[in-house]
Amino acid sequence: MQTSADIQALQERISNENLIIQRLFEETGKVIIGQKYMIERLLIGLLTGGHILLEGLPGLAKTLAVNTLSNAIDAKFNRIQFTPDLLPSDIIGTMIYNQSSNEFTVRKGPVFANFVLADEINRAPAKVQAALLEAMQERQVTIGESTFKLKEPFLVLATQNPIEQEGTYPLPEAQTDRFMLKATVSYPDKEEELAIMRLNMKGEFKKIQNVASLEDILTARKTVRSVHMAESIEQYILDIVFATREPQKNTGLSGLSQLISFGGSPRASINMALAAKATAYIHNRGFVIPEDIRAVAQDVLRHRIGLTYEAQADNVSSEQIIDKILNTIQIP
Repeated sequence: MQTSADIQALQERISNENLIIQRLFEETGKVIIGQKYMIERLLIGLLTGGHILLEGLPGLAKTLAVNTLSNAIDAKFNRIQFTPDLLPSDIIGTMIYNQSSNEFTVRKGPVFANFVLADEINRAPAKVQAALLEAMQERQVTIGESTFKLKEPFLVLATQNPIEQEGTYPLPEAQTDRFMLKATVSYPDKEEELAIMRLNMKGEFKKIQNVASLEDILTARKTVRSVHMAESIEQYILDIVFATREPQKNTGLSGLSQLISFGGSPRASINMALAAKATAYIHNRGFVIPEDIRAVAQDVLRHRIGLTYEAQADNVSSEQIIDKILNTIQIP
């Protein structure tokens, strides 16, 4: 049980560490105009060790945002372009025969990095997706008879195009559940796009500086987990997640039982708590408030709710269901 003195000491520590977060926002802002929501979601993943799935149309700076963030941190970054002919060994690595030594040696794949961008992850077949998702879950890779631990921080940022479905292999529910957040990236507004257009016409992009080390990130992760969460906030998270599983038990949500085929798993509760703590940390707070939960609820749950045929026929989206739940569950 944290005392008021503990929370005060934690607040002072967060205030000191938060300077790094502000610098990361400033550095990414040199290249990425707008898209604060996307950058914040990437930082939440970075601060919690959770993997992020970015969904948005081409040209919305998804790849550039990940690359820019990795440049602002002294970290190794690898990008994998997923294609239908990709093999698992193209991701995790393989055994190579060395004629001079007359033995097999391990050649590590691009998954051995701190930041791995899986571009258009739904373009590759299931066995390739599974190879990456196993590394995400186990934080290790087995090549031949050798097992290699992946160095921390290890973060997978995957992108997919929501409208182009021809020649794609959609991620099954059990695999999308491995992603902490599914963030949907939207178009910039007119003022932001004007600034983007002018910046690209000049062709003069500011150089990104390293403003954080891997040790800074690992230290911040420990602090994030120490952020205070009241019991009433914990109960609020459970009320939201259980409403996706058993909506009929809430009088205001009974109509959702015909729209939801399955609800959020226990990973939803865990990830919502972690994401809310990271949100509080980013906003320089040592404690979680209900608004932190509401800010991340859509991203945590949108890929964890299964829709029935009735919902699909009526064009009901998971976002609409989550909004209904958030507007009905009592806020502590």
